[in-house]
Amino acid sequence: MASIWEYANPRKFMSVTDRVLPWIAGLSAIALVAGLAWGFFLTPDDYRQGSTVKIIYLHVPAALMAINGWLMMLAASLVWLVRRHHVSALAARAAAPVGAVMTVIALLTGAIWGQPMWGTWWAWDPRLTSFLILFLFYLGYIALWAAIEDGDTAADLTSVLCLVGSVFALLSRYAVNFWNQGLHQGASLSLDKEENVADVFYFPLLLCIAGFVLLFLALVLLRTRTEIRARRMRALMARERMA
Repeated sequence: MASIWEYANPRKFMSVTDRVLPWIAGLSAIALVAGLAWGFFLTPDDYRQGSTVKIIYLHVPAALMAINGWLMMLAASLVWLVRRHHVSALAARAAAPVGAVMTVIALLTGAIWGQPMWGTWWAWDPRLTSFLILFLFYLGYIALWAAIEDGDTAADLTSVLCLVGSVFALLSRYAVNFWNQGLHQGASLSLDKEENVADVFYFPLLLCIAGFVLLFLALVLLRTRTEIRARRMRALMARERMA
């Protein structure tokens, strides 16, 4: 059985992702189109929230991927710090802009959803505040990579930043459980069946979440491939300068 560390080899990674990426992208498109069409056009309005409840099909998957995207960056950063595999560091770098966009989508759709429900576009709610701070960490992570010319040094420092930012990723997920105050409702999906949304919203929501997960994975793989090519290009240019 092949070791998972074999895929840390850039050549092996490029070979495997060249085959699987079209399938992941295709499944993502199918799941998103089917899930969003089902959710927006084939589900009823909520008896309290009306048609605004359908924002759930964008807001919840984006929020989940914003949080889990950072946790994926944390795992890749730990692999870099322990094993010094460049593919893991480049994967973490590739995931940051995707996670940042997911965070923006979650914040914007949350504001649009919250205004008619809460009477305000924004409140310094524990979950909302920790989510905003998570977004700032995304921006700081991206800026730190761009500011440091040496790739290994940038990977080291951004990995440390990722460790610190993971606190706010977890707070964004569990803030409602830590503090009782706040406008934000509890989790839309839970291991406790009683806390889930109604089945008529639940199943298309699961399909949308699957689509967002596959979309995130496809974009991260695509961007990681781009980062590997860019690293090779910089290495070739450095050799030419030395020659």
